[in-house]
Amino acid sequence: MIIIPAIDLKDGQCVRLRQGVMEDTTVFSDNPVDMATQWVVQGRDACIWWI
Repeated sequence: MIIIPAIDLKDGQCVRLRQGVMEDTTVFSDNPVDMATQWVVQGRDACIWWI
């Protein structure tokens, strides 16, 4: 099994959407690049998709 972490972005912040609702979020970081860098440092593969 391959698990691919995802970062949802809203207003320049890393957020978790509750059931996909953009108005119901939890902010995890103000810096998406730092969040992705932490994952790479922890050994995750870096995969960036721009949609």
